[in-house]
Amino acid sequence: MDSFNDGLNNRTCATTLLERSGRWSSAGCNHRKPFFCYDDNMILIQANKTWEEALYYCREKHHDLVSITNLREQAWLQEKAKSASTPFVWLGLRYTCTLGFWFWVTDDVIGYNNWDSKRKVDVCDMSGAMDTAGEQKWVSKPDNNKFNFFCSKH
Repeated sequence: MDSFNDGLNNRTCATTLLERSGRWSSAGCNHRKPFFCYDDNMILIQANKTWEEALYYCREKHHDLVSITNLREQAWLQEKAKSASTPFVWLGLRYTCTLGFWFWVTDDVIGYNNWDSKRKVDVCDMSGAMDTAGEQKWVSKPDNNKFNFFCSKH
């Protein structure tokens, strides 16, 4: 710990003043301050995979394909989706022919939704993706299309 602090003694680090509307300030990096940790639990994978390949990749390397359960998560993913190299990104949405409905593979309930009503098709072998441009709505796409995708980390 001491050797780490030795390199920071003459540096200036950014801080925020919470009691003053969160404006930025600066302080010596060796000053002890309260801090926040932030872990983004969603990651964009810029590899082109079918929906099933994306599902297995997420489950092996991270946790699962992502589910979107509220507007805040939607807004966060919309911003991240702008970095995708494909026109759509896979989500953890799947259509079941047997039961005739859409579901999240994470078992989250579909309460919030952002479907593009003109591009939602309830057909076998379809999964949910999000448009990476425009209004970034959810759309139905054939499983064998290859897109980037979002994994949840935990």
